[in-house]
Amino acid sequence: MQASICPHKSGNMAPSNPVWVAGVLDMAETPDGFAQRLRELRKQKNLSQTGLGQLAELHYTHIGRFERGASRPSGDTLKRLADALAVTSDYLLDGATQEAAKARFEDRELLRQFQEVEQLSDEDKNVVKKLLDAFLIKKQLQALAR
Repeated sequence: MQASICPHKSGNMAPSNPVWVAGVLDMAETPDGFAQRLRELRKQKNLSQTGLGQLAELHYTHIGRFERGASRPSGDTLKRLADALAVTSDYLLDGATQEAAKARFEDRELLRQFQEVEQLSDEDKNVVKKLLDAFLIKKQLQALAR
């Protein structure tokens, strides 16, 4: 894949699409992609930049630079960030919709169960949906009765 070269905001020449440059992802032209997802995921997990930095074994200033789009993570750093946020590197980079559910699931066992349900026949999936609906409605009614 070839990336076209265009003038960067600073006047330097920079790739117009994110590309791997010397082992580092160039995201200068996509500040609201990776940077925004990183910030949103960190906030969803109620983590400060320092907290995420500790989980990913990075200094908090690096987290801030990544979130502003001022710096780019190496492959290893990207993996550590993804692991700390319990998402895949692909989701952090691309925001793949199939990974979106994984990004918000705290309970890995529940995620695994839903993935197994996806493999069932349509008829069996409908049974699971009806059971889940009935359970959730019961919980809502119980909450209202209190």
